[in-house]
Amino acid sequence: MGLNEQLSWRERPYHRAWLWDQANRLFDFFQNPAFNPNGGFYELDAEGRPLNAGNPIRGIHSTARMVHCFSIGSLLGRPGSDDIVDHGMKYLWEKHRDAERGGYHWSLDNSGLLDATKQGYGHAFVLLAASSAKVAGHPDADRMMADITEILNSRFWEEQHGAIAEEFGADWSPVPGYRGQNSNMHLTEALMAAFEATGDTGYLKKAERIADLIIRRRAGENGFRVPEHFDENWTLDKDYKGNEMFRPSGTTPGHWLEWARLVLQLWALGGKKHEWMPEAAKALFAQSIALGWDKEKAGFFYTLDWNDEPAKREKLWWPMAEGVGAASFLCEHLPSDFHETWYRKIWDGISRHFIDGDRGGWHAELTEDLAPSYTLFAGKDDIYHALQACLIPLYPATGSLTKGILEANRK
Repeated sequence: MGLNEQLSWRERPYHRAWLWDQANRLFDFFQNPAFNPNGGFYELDAEGRPLNAGNPIRGIHSTARMVHCFSIGSLLGRPGSDDIVDHGMKYLWEKHRDAERGGYHWSLDNSGLLDATKQGYGHAFVLLAASSAKVAGHPDADRMMADITEILNSRFWEEQHGAIAEEFGADWSPVPGYRGQNSNMHLTEALMAAFEATGDTGYLKKAERIADLIIRRRAGENGFRVPEHFDENWTLDKDYKGNEMFRPSGTTPGHWLEWARLVLQLWALGGKKHEWMPEAAKALFAQSIALGWDKEKAGFFYTLDWNDEPAKREKLWWPMAEGVGAASFLCEHLPSDFHETWYRKIWDGISRHFIDGDRGGWHAELTEDLAPSYTLFAGKDDIYHALQACLIPLYPATGSLTKGILEANRK
């Protein structure tokens, strides 16, 4: 009997209970220790204590992700979640938002703005936060949805390309010369959530256009290895070198996995009209396993060069989390022994190497040899990727977690 003829792990009561337990452990690890009474949220060290507690940096993506994740907590009925959402929404609106010129600044500390730039990546997460908060019933969500949607449409969206620009100065002066897939990938996730929260098909159409550009065309032209970096005309720039965390050089197999899930979600939300989407998702996942997985030691290499050789050999937690999400969606839409095997294999790796059973949370970074390391991340990074990995397999692979949980609550 093949694995595909057995009851999938995702359907087995023990596995589902194990996933709930892991999700609860993540909520426990982050909920109270990350709450900064002076506004926003702390990043946490390996022990779960605030990093730089005297004057912590608050990045917009971290603030927005906490709002998103604890909107999920609110929908699940987790006590304390609503306070987290309130706290994060207030900080986004009153501190990150530029009340004079519009848009949202990248980072702050106790003294005020640290990085006043307005970046597509951060704005994508504000849309996700507002969408999730709306589904959870937060009273300020509609105001933020309207504000961030207007900014994305009027400032960032480039109709001639079907994607967003990357970055502007605080005064909206353009930062020329670069377009990136990472910000557009996360905007695709946020646009789908916004469509589900509002019913406005304009969000969905934009998500489809981004996916068409980055996956059908650019990834399709490169053997379904997702290119990361482009010039302003969306011509691939293989020589680009940027921020090691947000814009690393080469290719990033974790993003191929992330896109595999997002493309299948987009396919389902759009009525399964675009025949290229499931085939692209299958190819993206297969390439990430064939080229990105360390066949000797396990785990996904952080980046590859354009000869498909490992460049940054660290093993990060988020590609493992995204591998689970991709495999879960593939097991539902394109079931096969291959997809079930890798769903199990990736969880095996997470359980053995990434989950910190002693102190809580997941190790954000391991060496090539799978030992905890802190070269890219100072401690335990935010809850977003790991929590979604635990919860995605528990709900139908037809949309965003927030909408799936809301619909399950109504049954």
